[in-house]
Parts: sequence; C-alpha cells; structure tokens
Amino acid sequence: MKRIIFFLLSFYRYGLSSIRQTFGIYGVCRYYPTCSQYCKEAVQKHGVIVGLFLASKRLLRCHPWGGKGWDPVPDKVKSLRKKSGIKK
Repeated sequence: MKRIIFFLLSFYRYGLSSIRQTFGIYGVCRYYPTCSQYCKEAVQKHGVIVGLFLASKRLLRCHPWGGKGWDPVPDKVKSLRKKSGIKK
C-alpha cells in the first residue's frame, strides 16, 4: 500500500506539478515541507492510515486564510489520537 501512495505522490510531484510550472504557476505552497513531501514523511513515520489522516488535516489547513511556514510531521501521534478521538 505504501508503494502505491509513494507512486501517486511521485506522479504528482514530477508530472502534474511540472505541468503547472509550464503554465507559469509558481510558489503555490504555503508550508514547508510541501504537502506532498509532508504526506510521504507522515506515511513513512506513522503508517498508511495515520499518515493519510495527518496529510488530510494538512491539506484542509492549506487555504488563503490558513497558516504558513514551517510545519513538520509530528513525532508522536498519541496526542493526536486524544484530540481527534481515534482509538487504537
């Protein structure tokens, strides 16, 4: 499952993202690391389900009135489980 996710992320980063740059759409990322890199790191650290959950939360924060800047993948997910109500 991780391979499929990593393949789709690579396709986006090197395929679709480069097409956007061809049309002059630059600098669309508000956060560092980028959302695709964040998703990859989250899946590597926390597994597929929790990693995709973290990536989804990150994508929902990415809007003109949202935050910006440095937003690393959290090391511990235990606190996230308490806040979101996810059980083991």
